[in-house]
Amino acid sequence: MRFVLNGKPVEAAVDGDTPLLWVLRDTLGFTGTKYGCGRGLCGCCTVHVEGEAARSCLLPVAAVQGLRVTTIEGLAAGGAHPVTRAWVALDVPQCGYCQPGQIMAAAALLAKRRRPTDEDIDAAMAGVICRCGTYPRIRAAIHEAARIAATDAGKA
Repeated sequence: MRFVLNGKPVEAAVDGDTPLLWVLRDTLGFTGTKYGCGRGLCGCCTVHVEGEAARSCLLPVAAVQGLRVTTIEGLAAGGAHPVTRAWVALDVPQCGYCQPGQIMAAAALLAKRRRPTDEDIDAAMAGVICRCGTYPRIRAAIHEAARIAATDAGKA
């Protein structure tokens, strides 16, 4: 299986029906993407496929053949992405386990909606479960990330 991972071509000698999650973690060593439920319900395993948020636990690796996949490790070097900056500024994580999925879902939202409403955020983040209940901080951080991104764009 060949695809582009975090901007670099990769090849994995695995069966095409192997879930992308396990190819990322076990074959390629990208362990930032987390295993949660294995059924696509919790969102811990969220990655981007061609810029769209996708549950990697349900996605067979054959489905990403030739496509661009981005994991939490590839979102932005050194945590420079507006979402990760906002997450740190607002101290969002508690236990942190769901946070890669939360961040990837939020980044996909902001790539489509530069100024999301609370309703946009709720819809985009539905199904990405935080057992610690940091939802108010997550929503605030997404609004802050939108502000950071707008400020960054104004500097360019």
